[in-house]
Amino acid sequence: LAAPPVLAAAAPLALLWVPAGCRGAQGRFAYKLLHDLFTNYSSALRPVEDTDRALNVTLQVTLSQIIDMDERNQVLTSYLWVRQAWLDAHLTWDKDAYDGIDSIRIPSSYVWRPDIILYNNAGDRFGGSMETNVVLRSNGHIMWDSPAITKSSCKVDVSYFPFDGQRCRLTFGSWTYNGNQIDLRNQLDTGDLTDFVENVEWEVLGMPATRNVITYGCCSEPYPDVTYTLLLRRRASFYIFNLLLPCIMVSFLAPLSFYLPADSGEKVSLGVTVLLALTVFQLLVAESMPPSESVPLIGKYYIATMTMITASTALTIFIMNVHHCGPGARPVPPWARRLILHHMARLCCVYEVGESCKSPRRALGTQAGRGEAGGPGESPGEGEVGAEAGGCPQDHCLCHHDGLLRNVDYIASCFRRHRANQRRTGEWKKVAKVMDRFFMWVFFLMVFLMSVLVLGKAA
Repeated sequence: LAAPPVLAAAAPLALLWVPAGCRGAQGRFAYKLLHDLFTNYSSALRPVEDTDRALNVTLQVTLSQIIDMDERNQVLTSYLWVRQAWLDAHLTWDKDAYDGIDSIRIPSSYVWRPDIILYNNAGDRFGGSMETNVVLRSNGHIMWDSPAITKSSCKVDVSYFPFDGQRCRLTFGSWTYNGNQIDLRNQLDTGDLTDFVENVEWEVLGMPATRNVITYGCCSEPYPDVTYTLLLRRRASFYIFNLLLPCIMVSFLAPLSFYLPADSGEKVSLGVTVLLALTVFQLLVAESMPPSESVPLIGKYYIATMTMITASTALTIFIMNVHHCGPGARPVPPWARRLILHHMARLCCVYEVGESCKSPRRALGTQAGRGEAGGPGESPGEGEVGAEAGGCPQDHCLCHHDGLLRNVDYIASCFRRHRANQRRTGEWKKVAKVMDRFFMWVFFLMVFLMSVLVLGKAA
């Protein structure tokens, strides 16, 4: 008889049906395996058959993220994945006897664990690792992966800040077991950077790993450790746009104080304002840098610029004193007249109203000699009056009156002295103007050279 259609459709499903007891068989074997393994097991003793032989422990570190680099306190905070692997001779089983179970995952507190810690730890606690499970295989091989947020001490060298690079070391080793008991080795020659999350401030160039065997002063036994050297390079864009470029632009304002007219009264104020602005930038850099003997590159640039601005302010005060020489000042010395009013004025292109750098200049000595002797400020009428007063007949004019002659002579001499004083004051003002232009170009050149040297040294 043919089977009903409903039973025929249900026949394939009947072939896939498994009894409830079979589905839970592997779970029962896992519970039995866990009970059999840890019945007489102690996690306090080193799991080796021969206590005279060292237990091989391999270490591998994966860098996941750089959380913070505290340059002032010289502490690196990083997020790591630490993988440790070793062989436990007391935790082996025949997988065929337990329904083919080859590996189980159990809490790490159940098994013996090597006391591998970060030697150069700078945090509040030395643990740092999470209590994650371990993977236990039938041959006794144990693999323990645990994430950890570590704070490690790092010697920070800020000599080339903000174009600096750092070498931070992460040294892992056993705290109580020496090299005769635990043989610690690195699994790879470098740290794993495949899962690294890029940092906005630091660029990771590499993470080489080295194994060291050190004998400390406290003990005669060797202690192996694995040191990962984290090679970092600072991303300088933030500091260039927020600290270096403002300093360069502010420092270019310092020479412009020489270009301001002396009568404006703002020459010294500009220099003091620029000096205060650079002082604020210097304080910002000093707050983030460690108090060490090495001065950062940008700090040296600030100090050099502040020294230059201080010198420019002092020179501005001196030049203003020259500019405001009163009528009682001495005449300009001949060497200063030749050097400053002739050569330097032509070099700095300083000229009076109505003449240019290409105009022929009159001999200053001849002009000054005429001014001192005969008074070039005298009007033609004064010479005519003097000549007429000295040569007119006494019978046809009033020049024979002595009182009138003395008054005219006094007025003429006062006028000559006034013009001579004006000419002397004008020469000193021109000396000050030439010195202003000369020092302006000198300080512009100094600022440019300092900026080029800083950027070139950083490169």
